[in-house]
Amino acid sequence: MELFKSAAILAGGKSSRMGFDKQFLKVNERRVIDGIISNLKKEFDEIIVVTNKPEKYLGIKSKIVTDRIEKKGPLSGIHAALSEANSKYVYFTACDMPNINIDYIRYMKKNIMKTKKEVCVTKIRDWIEPFNGFYSVDILPFIEGHLYSNKRSILSLIKNLNCLYIEEVVARKFSPNWDMFLNLNTKDDLNSYIRRIKNE
Repeated sequence: MELFKSAAILAGGKSSRMGFDKQFLKVNERRVIDGIISNLKKEFDEIIVVTNKPEKYLGIKSKIVTDRIEKKGPLSGIHAALSEANSKYVYFTACDMPNINIDYIRYMKKNIMKTKKEVCVTKIRDWIEPFNGFYSVDILPFIEGHLYSNKRSILSLIKNLNCLYIEEVVARKFSPNWDMFLNLNTKDDLNSYIRRIKNE
């Protein structure tokens, strides 16, 4: 099994703050998720989209999967993608995170190879960024135990795993304005993002 063949995009969630399903966000008439897929293909051979609406992805040349353990939040999506992946580590992002930072992805890969950790995420004081990070297929049994115990928190899971934390001061060297962790959660977020890219 290859180490870093796969990347996954979680395209679920209630999207209550946006007012419509965020997996269908568009910028300049193009779906945001299509841009994410295109950028991830520069670094990964296998792209996995985890969605509760697989019929909306007909014709997409990616692996489309749905949750195996339903209604348990983002951790169910991580579980689904790891279950289908053809590599030991899977890079994870979300459908509302439009900015893919290839240099940072490569930095994480390099450090995972050095440390052999099961998870690699970015830490900000006592908080972690669960996406724009890597998870190993080896943690599948731990995720299942977590979910079947009715625990949904990614943070509480990671605390009990062999995790590599990238500190904020290091991550900001790759993304000084933190845009690689930008989430388009609201219509204001979306409009600000559209204005920004028009001015670039």
